[in-house]
Amino acid sequence: MADPERLLDELLDLPQLFGARLEPSGRALAWTWFGRDPVPHVWARTPDGAVRRLSEGDEKSYLAGFLPGGAGVLYETDPGDERTALWARPWDGAPRRLTEAHPPYFLRGGELHPERPWLVFGANYDFERGAPLEPTWIWRRDLETGELRALARPERPGTWAPQLSPDGRWVLYDRATRHPAGQELWVVGSDGLGERALVSAGEERKVHGLWAGARVNYVAEADGTRVWAWCDLEGGGGVLLEDAHLEHPLRLPGAPFLAAQAVRAARGYTLLADPQSGEVREVRPARGDLTLLGRDAGGWVGAYASSTRPADLVRLDPADPDPASFESLTGLEALLPAGLLAGLVPAEEFAWTSTDGLPVHGFVYRTPHRPKGTVVLIHGGPTAHAGERVSPEVQYYLARGFHVFLPNYRGSTGYGLAFQEKIKETGWGGLEQDDIRTGIEALMAAGLAEPGKVGVTGTSYGGYSSWWQITHAPPELVAAAAPICGMTDLVVDYYSTRPDLRPYSEEMLGGSPEEVPERYRERSPVHYVNRIRGRLLIVQGALDPNVTPENLAAVRRALDAAGVPYEVLVFEDEGHGIEKKANRRLLYRRLADFFEAAFA
Repeated sequence: MADPERLLDELLDLPQLFGARLEPSGRALAWTWFGRDPVPHVWARTPDGAVRRLSEGDEKSYLAGFLPGGAGVLYETDPGDERTALWARPWDGAPRRLTEAHPPYFLRGGELHPERPWLVFGANYDFERGAPLEPTWIWRRDLETGELRALARPERPGTWAPQLSPDGRWVLYDRATRHPAGQELWVVGSDGLGERALVSAGEERKVHGLWAGARVNYVAEADGTRVWAWCDLEGGGGVLLEDAHLEHPLRLPGAPFLAAQAVRAARGYTLLADPQSGEVREVRPARGDLTLLGRDAGGWVGAYASSTRPADLVRLDPADPDPASFESLTGLEALLPAGLLAGLVPAEEFAWTSTDGLPVHGFVYRTPHRPKGTVVLIHGGPTAHAGERVSPEVQYYLARGFHVFLPNYRGSTGYGLAFQEKIKETGWGGLEQDDIRTGIEALMAAGLAEPGKVGVTGTSYGGYSSWWQITHAPPELVAAAAPICGMTDLVVDYYSTRPDLRPYSEEMLGGSPEEVPERYRERSPVHYVNRIRGRLLIVQGALDPNVTPENLAAVRRALDAAGVPYEVLVFEDEGHGIEKKANRRLLYRRLADFFEAAFA
């Protein structure tokens, strides 16, 4: 048996790739790598073919985009509290900070004008009054004079990253105008003129769009499905496909096609469409998750991952997307210890039926050793899903002798719009928690879990779900819980979280705490801690602005009053999620020790 602690070090050193993009001219690739460095950093395959790190310092860094003309990259640095700064890094020059080092607002996006010294970005801040806002406004900053001009002033939270058109004349942005569940596409001139709605799918439906040259490539929600379409600013457009499994549009530099991402059974693939003929085709491997990024001088480029193949940038043939033929563009394999990939345990699909008859799906990993118990790793979001990716956390638990279960409960993406929307029928703390509980029961029936030897953990909504399970399930079903950055009191969470995130709570719970106070109270785990009979370890990032430490303070008061024992692990230098390599090493070891002791 391999040494689990040595394996953990090797797994944490494994570069995990996220957010990859192809530079519009196809001359370079850039991405964020976790694991290669002590904190996440931005790397690129530069126009000269070299693979090198571009971001600097000891703060977490994430790719934001490219400089005009493909001259370099834009990236954000995060000290942990999501008060990010935006930087410009030429391929062969020093980084230049474009925004405040630690701004009094939450930055949304950031793009440079192709001809003028203008930075266009979103911020929940009124620079004219020097005051924070709940909604995000669209701003234009002149980097030479410092002049700031508000291009758009949405009245509600819900605006995300604005996008400049390739010619710099227009800014595309999403806007919630009537309902927290709705999102429209709007445009405004970079000169501040001509603001208007471009695409709306209805009061409670969302539209997501990207520039594709002079066109806007978008995916809109409809009745139980999604529609993929395009439009231009002159009133032209067309529908490409109607499919509930569509997720979002994709950028596709260097290709004469429009692209969208689709996901079925938590496995992603890419759709290509000819906007002239309307012909649509799938680029879908037999296993794993594939996203096409575009075409460069050497052919097609994509990002591919599976449960035994780390996410990587690859060269591929869309007509025959066989992972065995994919060629790495990052040199990843040379960075891996010998034999590491061969020892990874693959994911197995697992299906069950919830209390109301809904079919539910997820993945299970079987430990190759004598089982000590089962860890249920619940994804966050909830608008997300657990897919097929190499996870150091999962593989370490397997090496320590635990089976691992990843349930994709109702509300998860990757199973169609109707499945995703089902969480709203009962709201947070409703039937999606039955999905998780019945999944554990199905594991027991299948011999993959034993009574008294099941623990739950997860981050954000996964942390909330861990709280829900330990306060509502008997110890025979859930013997231990380790919620990470999880909501405990939904009222406290609503008022202490980032203001631009509050519409999500309203969408999922049917309103604000003033509008539906009983639901917020009823669905808050803090009011049920006296029921806890299992072991409890609470994990929190002290800098978290999303699920703030006020959630921890509220639940500790309740636990102490009820006389419930618990352990606490606080990371003083982390925010919403534990991302620094040294901290993840400490966390995974502590969690494995905690579950082992709980199951003994």
